Amino acid sequence: MRFKVTHKTQYQYAESVSLTQNQARLTPISNHRQLCISSEVSISPKPSYVDNFIDYFGNTVTVFEVPTLHKELTVTSTSEIELIESVVNTLPPDVHPWEQCVQFLQMPRNDLELEASEYCIPSPFIPLNPALRDFALKSFTPNRTLVDASNDLMHRIFNEFKYDPVFSTISTPILDVLHHKKGVCQDFAHLAIGCMRSIGLAARYVSGYIETVPPEGQEKLEGADATHAWFSIYIPDYGWYDFDPTNDMNPTDQHITTAVGRDFSDVTPLKGVIFGGGSNQLHVAVDVTRL
Repeated sequence: MRFKVTHKTQYQYAESVSLTQNQARLTPISNHRQLCISSEVSISPKPSYVDNFIDYFGNTVTVFEVPTLHKELTVTSTSEIELIESVVNTLPPDVHPWEQCVQFLQMPRNDLELEASEYCIPSPFIPLNPALRDFALKSFTPNRTLVDASNDLMHRIFNEFKYDPVFSTISTPILDVLHHKKGVCQDFAHLAIGCMRSIGLAARYVSGYIETVPPEGQEKLEGADATHAWFSIYIPDYGWYDFDPTNDMNPTDQHITTAVGRDFSDVTPLKGVIFGGGSNQLHVAVDVTRL
């Protein structure tokens, strides 16, 4: 299965910007479940400097600088991705009780488990808290297998929480999300990761896209797709496996991964500094097209 993804970000400033320096994480990664065939990031106005590097988590980062006066900045990423069908539709083994997985991460048996153990500790947006542990243990009952318990946690977040795009911002604490039982995809991903880490398991944040399908008989609107977020857990003797609590599903043939990290702070699509500009308006349009 192949997809074309176009992600257009446009800033319009009230006053002129004299200099902007940015990092863009807009190039989909290649991993065991997908292959990024091609990707291009275009910037307007034309930057004086552009370069790419791979960050600590394996994400491609485009850095650029625009030193000329401008009142509008447009960054467009165009990518072609192939999902590896034999992988995305394969269920992982579910043989390890979750308590045993905690032991493996506390005393890693190999390099993969050692690397995964880094995702057991707190991160900027995800603290460890007894309330998260209590919420997690309702799913992670004694001797329950890791995947089964993780699926139950995903189901509970989907059923008990309300999707509310006006409730939160990126700075809303996950304990507020837990208390009010509402938020958006990044909140639900952060919440689930916090729950997993609070009991000693490894979980990471995944940013990307999900293909949307219009109602029968209606055409798909241009720019109607959106960025998305979910979480992934480390399964010993298998690897990483994804869970989407916003849609109550294990991502298969509609989810495209852009970047992974400890939380949203590691995978922000576009961040940087500007000189000037005053207030600004942000417009984002995403198209995910199955080829």
